[in-house]
Amino acid sequence: MLRDKRMPGSSAAPMMFTALSDLHPNLANLKIIGIVIGKTDAKGFPDRKNIGSERYTLSFTMRGSPAHFVNVTSWGSEHYIRGLSDSFRVGDCLIIENPLVQRKELEREEKFSPPTPSNWKLLLSESHSTVRVCTSDEVDTSLLSLIHVPVKEPHDYYSLGDIVANGQNLDGRVINVLAAVRAVGEPKCFTTADRRRGQRCEVKLCDETEASFAMLCWDNESILLAQSWTPRETVIFASDLRISFDKFRSCMTATVISKSIITTNPDTPEANILLNFIRKNTENAQDSDFDSYLKESINLSTVVDVYTVKQLKVRALKKDGTPDPVYGILYAYLSTLSIDDGAAKAVHSRCLGCGYIVNDETKPCSTCNKDSLAFPSVCPSLDLLVDLTDHTGTLHSCSLAGSTAEETLGCTVNEFLVMTEEQKTALKWQFLLERSKIYFKLFLSPRARGGFRISVLSCKLADPVEASRSLSGQGST
Repeated sequence: MLRDKRMPGSSAAPMMFTALSDLHPNLANLKIIGIVIGKTDAKGFPDRKNIGSERYTLSFTMRGSPAHFVNVTSWGSEHYIRGLSDSFRVGDCLIIENPLVQRKELEREEKFSPPTPSNWKLLLSESHSTVRVCTSDEVDTSLLSLIHVPVKEPHDYYSLGDIVANGQNLDGRVINVLAAVRAVGEPKCFTTADRRRGQRCEVKLCDETEASFAMLCWDNESILLAQSWTPRETVIFASDLRISFDKFRSCMTATVISKSIITTNPDTPEANILLNFIRKNTENAQDSDFDSYLKESINLSTVVDVYTVKQLKVRALKKDGTPDPVYGILYAYLSTLSIDDGAAKAVHSRCLGCGYIVNDETKPCSTCNKDSLAFPSVCPSLDLLVDLTDHTGTLHSCSLAGSTAEETLGCTVNEFLVMTEEQKTALKWQFLLERSKIYFKLFLSPRARGGFRISVLSCKLADPVEASRSLSGQGST
């Protein structure tokens, strides 16, 4: 069935487009209009018919309605394919004329291409097909809105916490993910052993269950898309990400592959709830709060860099606004640990739904709107500020909170609350002026003194021999 479309304000004859739902191999003079929702890089392959030469290919996914989208592939010379690839991006509306309609081979093609509801695929010929980006007058606003519609059911996804909890059981699996963008790293170029050039970009994701989760982009198209995202203001629905266990970091990661389609700021209730959650946390929380209540997917055994206080302050100045945190080890003393001057300063009530401090337990949490009257949604939490000192200086007001504080002190928050002041003083002196091995996370914070904050990830009394050996390599800096 053909669809008429007359250009707004034009007296020209109407353009005739075929709906993607009506594709059939016998159609002649075929014209398709749709929005690009996914795209891979142009790639070259050895030409079996012409030994020593290469054929190039480009694939993308085009959508014409909420229920209908189709994969499009083109083969041709390097000049043609690279020119075609450079002519449009994800989010552009295209008009394609004279494509070849072929039946899709499900098992073979959907192993590497995004799964589509259509039984057909489109092939572009260098000599017969034409592709062009729609002008502003040609674009239908209903097409533009399709860029925010996920290609999978909006509730069909894993939370980041689910991925971490399942661990290596998901290694190698291809799944859907709904998450907020926490930070976008700079693209990094590299050269492989066989002298092929490549690029890599790491995106940090987060949601209500996990503070930081790495998603890797290896192709130019996904890297360009990632560079357009605004951290803590963007939610993505990523279909068909590959989940892997990173042996180096000992944690789970996600990778964008040729099957993946990423929907930016999807128009779904689930995405809107997550975006509101992230925005409220960013607006209402202190800089360290967002990280302190969620246990990050960082394996401390992978943290090996040892710093002195002086070196850490210099490192913080050199970060120059980059969002990535610094993880490391300090061999230092707890020079201030105020736990015996009133429990009100050391213990706060936190919402079980979002982790933030609740000042009035009789009212709903203002951050996530969970009603504390409906169920017990508030729990006490240790929230300590400590000073860390070594032979090069002092780091003031470092955060020691939650389960890390309980592990450090060797007591639960409830046990702490029933201690006498004398018991708390005795507990404090078990740590003061005793050298500790401290795993930390440093992140920039314009509101903090010195422009950065320190969160303690682990604090235990140091082995004297280990500390002496590590510090001997630091010199007196």
